[in-house]
Amino acid sequence: MITIKRRDQSASLFHALSDDTRLEIMERLKDGEQCVCDLTDALKSAQSRLSFHLKVLKDAGLIKDRPEGRWIYYSVNAEALEELEEAVQGLKPSRHRVGSPSKSC
Repeated sequence: MITIKRRDQSASLFHALSDDTRLEIMERLKDGEQCVCDLTDALKSAQSRLSFHLKVLKDAGLIKDRPEGRWIYYSVNAEALEELEEAVQGLKPSRHRVGSPSKSC
């Protein structure tokens, strides 16, 4: 059973990944840290639009940022991906169930 706090965390992670642009950002970051300027060029996106998506991912804990000079570098937060994986595992049907599902509904 998933606790309410864990369910809220999982919902935040899933919400952050529910957008094509944010998924593309995650795909680009999986191979390593990238500067916001590189992401802007790669995604052919305005920096303001990209900043919104980066904030959603960061607020969910999926990415980390690191300032260096005038630029900010982003990377995937591996711990958050592990939480996401655990959340998905928690949704899989149990194999220990005996008999058929209840038909009382």
